[in-house]
Parts: sequence; structure tokens; C-alpha cells
Amino acid sequence: MDTTLAVFGIKNSNVNTAVSVALLILAVFYLSLVFWTFADARRRIDDPLLVACATACSLFPFLGTIVYLIVRPPEYLDDVRLRELEMTAAEARLASLDYQLCPHCDYEIQADYLRCPSCMRKLKERCYSCGKPVDPAWKLCPYCEAEMQHEPPPQATRRRRGRSSTTDQPTVSAEITHDEPEPTRERGRT
Repeated sequence: MDTTLAVFGIKNSNVNTAVSVALLILAVFYLSLVFWTFADARRRIDDPLLVACATACSLFPFLGTIVYLIVRPPEYLDDVRLRELEMTAAEARLASLDYQLCPHCDYEIQADYLRCPSCMRKLKERCYSCGKPVDPAWKLCPYCEAEMQHEPPPQATRRRRGRSSTTDQPTVSAEITHDEPEPTRERGRT
């Protein structure tokens, strides 16, 4: 009497060995699918509870892994983060080009505006040397290398230009007012 353990009632030792090896391969494949589902879910899903659910779903032999393949997120978390980082960098590049918002009213302005067209607040100073717009915090004009003065230079006192006299003689109206008194008119008479 042979005391070897027969799998599925098979009495042939060669076939029994082949079936045992096949079952071992199937069990290793099943456990590797469970581990692969767990590792893939960790790379694709941020929530640990959902990772545990996906792994538990894959414990159903082969069917659970197929269901996970159907419902899993299409991207890895690293790819999502990289795309978001690239989008943020692209938005920053676009913002630095020529698109800015007024810090006071959020109106769209250009980089060379001195005042906001909407709220009329001063955004930048004008360089006293070359006249280009410069940020008030800058100490040097990047266009002409002139040192920035945070207070405007004292302007020469200008006299209000009136009518300049072209002759040394007094005007006719001045002669009339000094020489003759104005005639007075009586009220009520025409």
C-alpha cells in the first residue's frame, strides 16, 4: 500500500507532482497579484483606506484584481503631482510675462503701467533719468543705471508765466486806469 498523499485522487506520482507544482505556481501567482494590487494602489491612490479596500478586493481569487484594474485611477500620484507642479510653473511664467493684476483692485494691468487705469492708484515710479517705469523698491534703474531717488528731486521754482511785456512803455489800459476815473453810471437810467 502506497502512503503518498494523492492530489485530486490521482494515484500516479508523476502526474501528482505536476499537479502539485501547478497548484504551487497558481498560489504564488495569486499572492503576487494581491501584492501587485497593493503596490499599484499605493502608487495611484492617496487615501490609505481605499488602498486597503483595493487590496481586500484582490483577495477574491483573480476576479478582485480584474475589478481593480477596471476601477483604478488612470494616473500615478507622482504623475499627478508633477503635472500640477508643471501647471503651477506655467502659470507663474505666464504671470511674469506681461500679465499682472493691480494690487488694489485686481484689474488687469501691464508691467509698464505707472498707474492703474481702473482705480488710478500709483503702481510704479518713473525714472528721473530715462523716464521708464521702475518699481519703488528698486535702488537702481535697470535701464539707465541711474540711482533711484525715492523722493522727487526739488523742482526749480517756476514763476507763473504771464504776459511778458515787449516794450518799456505802460499799456494803454494801465494809462487809462491811472489817469482817468471810470465813469459812474446811475442806476435805473438807460
